[in-house]
Amino acid sequence: MARDVTVRGAGVFGLSIAWACALRGARVQVIDPAGVASGASGGIVGALAPHVPEQWNDKKAFQLDSLLMAQAFWDGVADGAGMPTGYARSGRVQPLADAAAVALARSRSDSARELWGGQATWQVVDAPQGDLVPDSPTGLWVHDTLSALIQPRDATRALAQALVARGGVICTEGPDQGSVVWATGWQGLADMTVIHSRMVGTGVKGQAALLAHDARGQAQVFAGGVHIVPHHDGTTAVGSTTERDFDDPAATDAQLDEVIAAARAAVPALAQAPVIARWAGVRPRSRSRAPMLGHHPFRSGQFVANGGFKIGFGMAPKVAQVMADLILDDRDTIPDAFRAELNL
Repeated sequence: MARDVTVRGAGVFGLSIAWACALRGARVQVIDPAGVASGASGGIVGALAPHVPEQWNDKKAFQLDSLLMAQAFWDGVADGAGMPTGYARSGRVQPLADAAAVALARSRSDSARELWGGQATWQVVDAPQGDLVPDSPTGLWVHDTLSALIQPRDATRALAQALVARGGVICTEGPDQGSVVWATGWQGLADMTVIHSRMVGTGVKGQAALLAHDARGQAQVFAGGVHIVPHHDGTTAVGSTTERDFDDPAATDAQLDEVIAAARAAVPALAQAPVIARWAGVRPRSRSRAPMLGHHPFRSGQFVANGGFKIGFGMAPKVAQVMADLILDDRDTIPDAFRAELNL
C-alpha cells in the first residue's frame, strides 16, 4: 500500500523531498499558505558552487554527491514538468589576485583531483572563454567544472508542475496525512528557537538583481565578492547581500546598488547592462550553518528539512534522497553534521 506523505513548505527542500517520495510511489501533498517558492526559493541567482576542495568533511562530501546527482535530478524534473529548470553544469570562473592566490589555487587543483575523484576539475587557466570573464591582476583565473547554475524560480515551478503531473497535490491549507515533513524555511527555524533554550537558526536577508545581458552557455563568475550567473532565458543575475539585521524582508536598497556596481566593476561587459529586476528575500540559516535534516526534534514522529541557506538548491537532490530513504524506508543515512537532534 502506498504511503501518505505531507510536506509543509513549498520551497526547494520541501518540493524536492515531495518529488523524491512521489517517484517511489508515495501519495504526496505539499501545504504552504504562501504558495510555491514564496520565500528564498523564489530568488533569482541560482549559483550552485562547491566548497573549496580542502579540509574535507561530511558536509563537503554530501555537497559533492548532490552536485554530481544534480544533472539527472533536474533532467527528471524538467521531463516530468514539460518545462525548463535552467539547470546547467557550466562551471565557474574566479580571478586570482596575486601570487599567493595562484599558489593556493594550484594546491587546490591537486586536492580536487583526489577529493573529487576525477569527476570534476579545479584548474588555473590563462584564457577563460566568454565575455563575462572578470579582470584578473595576475592574468590567471580558477576554472572549476563542478559548479552549476539554475534558475530558482523556474526550477521550483517545474518541481511543482512535475509533482502535480505525478498525482501530487499542492495546496495552501489542509490537514496532515501520513508522515509529516517540516520544510518551512526561516520562519520554521524561528518557531523552533521559541521552543528551544537557545537559537536554533535565523533568517539572513539577501538582495539580488537581474541584468539584461545575454551570456547563455557561459560559466558563472565569482568576482568582486559577488556571484554573476548567466541564465537560460538571456538574463544575467548578480548577487547577493548577507544581512542579519533588516526591517523589511522584501525591500531592496542601496546595498543592492553596491552589489550591482561591484559586478559591473569586475566584469566590463556588464557596465551598461540595464537592471530589469530587483529581488530580496530571507534565507534560512541554522546555527551550525549546515542543513538540519531527519527526525524533528520537537514534533514526535515527524521530520524536518531546513537550513539550506545559500546552498539549498545545490544540496536539494541529495537532501531529497536521504529524506525519502528515512521517511519511506526508515533507512537513516544522514551525516551527524546534518542531524537535527545533534545540532541544536
